[in-house]
Order: sequence, then structure tokens, then C-alpha cells
Amino acid sequence: MSIGAPEPATLAAYDLTTPQDVFALRRIGQSAAEALGMDRQDQVRIATALSELGRDRLGCDDLTVSFALPPGPDRVLAVVFGWTGGAKGDPDLEPASRLLHRVRHETGGGRERIVAEHPLPTSWVDSTDARRGVVDALRRHASPTLADDLREQTRDLITALEETRAQREEMRRLNEELEETNRGVLALYTELSQELEETNSGVVALHAELEEKSARLRETSEAKTRFWRNISHELRTPVNAVVALTRLLLAPDSAPLTDEQRRQLSLIDASGQSLLSLVGDLLDVAKAEAGQLEINAAPTDLRALLAQLGAVMRNTGSSDVALRMPEPSALPVAVTDEALLTRILRNLLSNALKFTEKGEVSLEFRVDAPWMAFTVTDTGVGIAEDELAKVFEEFYQVRGPLQRTHRGTGLGLPYARTLTELLGGSLRLSSTPGTGTRVEVELPFTPAPPTSAPAAPENTP
Repeated sequence: MSIGAPEPATLAAYDLTTPQDVFALRRIGQSAAEALGMDRQDQVRIATALSELGRDRLGCDDLTVSFALPPGPDRVLAVVFGWTGGAKGDPDLEPASRLLHRVRHETGGGRERIVAEHPLPTSWVDSTDARRGVVDALRRHASPTLADDLREQTRDLITALEETRAQREEMRRLNEELEETNRGVLALYTELSQELEETNSGVVALHAELEEKSARLRETSEAKTRFWRNISHELRTPVNAVVALTRLLLAPDSAPLTDEQRRQLSLIDASGQSLLSLVGDLLDVAKAEAGQLEINAAPTDLRALLAQLGAVMRNTGSSDVALRMPEPSALPVAVTDEALLTRILRNLLSNALKFTEKGEVSLEFRVDAPWMAFTVTDTGVGIAEDELAKVFEEFYQVRGPLQRTHRGTGLGLPYARTLTELLGGSLRLSSTPGTGTRVEVELPFTPAPPTSAPAAPENTP
């Protein structure tokens, strides 16, 4: 390969006349890419593309190739093939276009040209010394032997095979994961696979996005399954009881109400109340998730609220469980939503009483401005550490012996935490199996303004 006189804008120029010149061009292109700081993948791309273009145009009259770093906003390495004529037809640019950023064919001035461009790495700093290093790299491999070129091509091929094997293994793993998702994710995978065939960059980012979407779909599917499994049972049981017992009472041959019928009526009433409470909780959860649950903050007498709550909850627990409430004298009047606060504490106390067979359930209160905290502790069965994160999933229920006697929907804790966050607070839970559970609700504390006392009547003579 003979070295021609470069134009002012070029770094080096060469004549291409023999197949050995094409071998040399491959080495030169790779050396230039390495000197410019490009990664190994781009080095192989440039070397392969230049080799294909040189082999395609070999035999044209006055065939030359030049390397340049043209000025302008586009920081690229430009490689220009030029010739005046020959027996060959139009150049085949497709192989090089798959490897390089931009390849185009130009004619004019009695010569034809192929201009191949590839972006420079962001780390490249243009300077006289840097350009001199590139020029030295371009001249280093001007006359390789065929054996040297074959060894270099073998190394490049081994590198490409390793990359292809790694990509194939990655694609296999992605396919196994995507087989578990629905048609929507499969359609997304098809689209992403087409993009991955066009470029090797961005594989990690796309894979992370796919994993996230797959996880969300799995969580949604699991939540939906738990929802239908639990709700269908919880709704069907009281409704069936209402229907069956009502038909017994309305039968034509039914006698006037007896004690047994009154007992059945009480069962109907209990089932109806259970169904009404369940539907109410479901509606509140739906409203909270849709952002339609309104907060009505007003002065709330915590003494009255907790006294009423304690009276109701004492009738729901076992006789072997003591319910301890805060001293009334320690309870202030605070500005908050009384209804939402009552629902939060009722759910927490109900859960504690439900899963405590012996011992006590206590509710403690403290003020640590600007926060107030309600802490519910029990001596119940507790929750295993690996299930602590799951208890806040809607419709999830911790499996245990008490589940057979205390059925539920799995909405209590998620519902309480949702309402707590709506009030601007936080809910934390800790538990030890066999020892008990502790739930702390922390809410903003705003003391109610003092009410003004009526003015004393003036003394009249």
C-alpha cells in the first residue's frame, strides 16, 4: 500500500491497488479507532466495514482511501474512498451501513466517492498532539503481511463470537422470563427484540425495563388472584346465609315466629352486618386509591373518641384478653379527621384482639410535637419476619391456626396505612412470632384552639 499526499483536512491517504492493500486497510482502520479512544466493539466495526468497502471497490481506476477528522459540530471519523472509473457497477453499501453510523455514495468532478462516518467517543479531545498520535497509528500498519492480517481477523472473529454467545445467552434468559407474562408483554418483547437486532447498545437498560414491567404484571396478577379468591369466599358466605335463612322464614308452611326463628333472624342480621361492613371497607379502599376520599379535619376530643372505641372493642375480644386504653387525662383535643382516625384505630385494635388468645392488647398515646403517636401492642401469635413486608399487600393474609376461626379479607393493615398516609402520617409495624405485635401510627399534631369563655355580666346598681 502506497501512501499518497494527504489533503489539508485529512490525516492520511493511501492508494488501494492489491488485495494486500485491503488487508492493510483493515489494520489501519482498527489502529485509528483505537488511537481515537473507541471501544473494542467500534474498532472491529470500523475495521470490518472498511475491509468490505475496499474489497467491493478494488479494481476501480485511481482508487484511494483517506482518513479525516472534518471540522464542524458533528465529531466524526470520516473515511473517504475515491475513484475515477472502472468496470464495476454501483457500490454495495448495505454491509458497511449496518456497522457504521453513516455511509453515502457521492459523484462529481469526474470522481466518485464513498464517505463512511462514525462518531468519535465523548472522551476524545482534539489537539495537535492527539492528531499526531492518530497519524502515527495510521502509518503503523501500512504494510502488513497476509499472515498478520489473518491472525488479526481471527482475533476479531473470536471476540465477535464471544460477544454473540453472550448476547445469545442473554436473549435465552429474557425469553424464559417473558414466557411467563401475558400477550401484551410478549408484544413488547417482540418490538424490543427487533430493536436489539438493529443495535447492540442499550441492552442493559432495555433488560431492566423488561424486568420491571414483568414484575409489575406478576404483582398485579397475584393481587387480582388473591382478591377474587378471598372476596368471593367472604362475600358468598354471608350472602348464602342471608338467602337460605330468609327462604326458611318465608316458606308457605312456616309456622309463626318461634325462638328458633328469632335465632335465625339474628343470624341473618349478623350476616348482613358483616356483608355491609365488608362492602364499606372495599368502597373506602377504592375511594382512597382513586384519591376521592375527602379529609374533614376538625377539633376532635380524643377522650371521647377512645372511650367510645374502647367500649365497642371490649365486646369483640376473648374473655382471656384484657384491653387497656390510655388515661383520659392524658388525651388532648386535636385537629384531625375523627372518622378516619376511628377507622385506623378500630382496624388495628380489631386485628390485635382477633389474633391474641391470652394476655392483653394495649393502646398507648403520646405527643412529641409536631407529632402525636398511637401505639397498639398485643401478646398474640405474632408475624414471621419473612411475611412482615407482605402484610401490607391488599388481600394478603398470614397463614396460621387462628385463620380457621378468624376469617378476614386481608384489608385491615393496608387500609389503615392508606388512611394514615392520607392524614399525612406514617404506620410502622414490628412483630415477633409467639411474643406479639407492635403497630405505631404517627400523625401530625395540631392542638385545637381554645374556646373563648362567655363574658361575665356587668354589675348594675
